[in-house]
Amino acid sequence: MLEKIKQTADFLRGQVEEMPKIAIILGTGLGSLVDLIENKKFIPYSEIPNFPVSTVQGHSGNLIFGTMGGRPVIAMQGRFHYYEGYDMKTVTFPVRVFKALGVETLFVSNAAGGMNKEFLVGDVMVITDHINLFPENPLRGKNYEELGPRFPAMTEPYSHELIKLADSIAAEKGLRLMHGVYVGTTGPTFETPAEYEYFRVIGGDAVGMSTVPEVIVARHADMRVFGISVITDLGGKDITEVPSHEEVQKAAIKAQPTVEAIVKAMVERC
Repeated sequence: MLEKIKQTADFLRGQVEEMPKIAIILGTGLGSLVDLIENKKFIPYSEIPNFPVSTVQGHSGNLIFGTMGGRPVIAMQGRFHYYEGYDMKTVTFPVRVFKALGVETLFVSNAAGGMNKEFLVGDVMVITDHINLFPENPLRGKNYEELGPRFPAMTEPYSHELIKLADSIAAEKGLRLMHGVYVGTTGPTFETPAEYEYFRVIGGDAVGMSTVPEVIVARHADMRVFGISVITDLGGKDITEVPSHEEVQKAAIKAQPTVEAIVKAMVERC
């Protein structure tokens, strides 16, 4: 794995002059956030050594270098999921490459189903913590000390400092910004009403099929993380609407102005 990370990082260094300190992973329906990036250089995943290819509708499959608010950034337009059949080391491989390139701060975004009774479809939730219900941990197996410690702490998976920054920006701009715990599951099925209730009872506010593995690897590598979920559907025993991938994408698009305003301002200031 170390050789693959080095090979991919070396390839990417040859594509751009300045390596960013900030990376952004764009989730379902949020790929248009790349419009905020200037001086863009698109590199299709298919052209990057050792990179898998996203198979999910709404995930374009490009690595993008450019600037946002005058700061160099690298963005994934589309991510990889456990439910696509990839193992966890493949799902999180881009995060390893980001660290090798010198990235210090990782922004992650996703579409999620909400079970917090105060949430509305289209709300934006800052992730304050997560519950990992994936059957495989991306750190399982041989640990490479070059990448991080054998037993990394998860006391602060999402940076308190960055959460405070997001809150201050939302207050300045008059934006509705929720907080909550993200539950990570395998998918690809949407949750049953009983599962939504279970996730709520154990402390979750929103549930999705990504993000947690990437955050674990980022923290293993001592990167700061900021996570944001777009609430694209609601679930529970009293919810009768049937979710679909198309409706999730539509709700994510509705929330884009808020996500764009928060992320752009944070990148400028962090």
